[in-house]
Amino acid sequence: MRDAVIVEAVRTPIGKGRPNGSLAHVHPVQLLSHTLRTLVERSGVDPELIDDVIGGTVDQVGEQAMNTTRYAALAAGLPETVPATTVDRQCGSSQQAVHFAAQGVIAGAYDLVVACGVESMSRVPMWSNVPAGKDPFGPGVAERYPEGLVPQGISAELIAAKWSLTRARMDEFAVSSHHKAAAAWQAGRFDAEVAPLDGVARDECVRPGSTPEILAGLKPAYYDPAFAERFPQIEWNVTAGNASPINDGASAVLITSSETAARLGLRPLARLHSFAVTGSDPLLMLTGVIPATEKVLRRAGLTLGDMDLFEINEAFSSVVLAWQQETGADLDKVNVHGGAIALGHPLGASGTRLTTTLVHAMRERGARYALQTMCEAGGLANAMILEGV
Repeated sequence: MRDAVIVEAVRTPIGKGRPNGSLAHVHPVQLLSHTLRTLVERSGVDPELIDDVIGGTVDQVGEQAMNTTRYAALAAGLPETVPATTVDRQCGSSQQAVHFAAQGVIAGAYDLVVACGVESMSRVPMWSNVPAGKDPFGPGVAERYPEGLVPQGISAELIAAKWSLTRARMDEFAVSSHHKAAAAWQAGRFDAEVAPLDGVARDECVRPGSTPEILAGLKPAYYDPAFAERFPQIEWNVTAGNASPINDGASAVLITSSETAARLGLRPLARLHSFAVTGSDPLLMLTGVIPATEKVLRRAGLTLGDMDLFEINEAFSSVVLAWQQETGADLDKVNVHGGAIALGHPLGASGTRLTTTLVHAMRERGARYALQTMCEAGGLANAMILEGV
């Protein structure tokens, strides 16, 4: 049976998703094309051999409409004969691209394929694809959930309440993310994965001086009187400090089989071992990482104790801490170079950003197995296990 391996992984620095952000001047197609071009250059592959480019983007509207991945491939100088498509599984879009790409290689449909993602939240703000006054859910969902679904910030508060996560605990976790990211930058651990762009060489949101005392001064980010009445258990502990920021960025990984890698002289970084995707309660929305972790471990025939590293997307501190409580995972193995709270969360790019960071960390630390999982809007989650080679 064929396998699938990652042979190269790159990302842009991550900028603030604001008009004054370091990458706000860069069109999203250019953001993604930069990673694709760098991926090909660093790997040394003949781009004519690429069978497909599968990209993730969440807000597919405006400058991110019309199959952004195809135009990024063209802007990167890939041959016109190389196809491309854009997928949406919300925050897990580019992790889903990895799943699709690897599954295609294992099935024999691809020999060489790129999985990637992009989001420019400064130029295409979140929810830009839902015009004012329009309902993206429809009457069937309203009938099934008559009290109404809630925004992600309220879901993060509900998770904090359900797992009894205090403000101090969530702030402590957020501070740790910043300190780990700052230490990784200082030690040069991101050098192999980051492709500087237009003079921007570092992630813009990392705050080395972050402290619990500073974060304690922030106000609740999602307080709403109507939701406070509906959910009296919420203590309003989620703030801008213990949640991921708004960001711009792109990332990409190159996937092939071990056989093709050997033939082309490519050095695998990690083998894509197992995959899972699951649905969960769309009200809590972000807890799918818990059953997804269980599902992918079961499929792999492995245990949590077999995992040397974890990448759990830090959409909110409450998500990772609830996952840790349920799984019993060692937090010292989680997001060892910092997570989205510090590095940033450019929606469609985050899945392959986590993968990029993870495979380089695995190589550096000699990890045997690692697990990545992403919470996603609507009550979804992707999970996969990587194996060191």
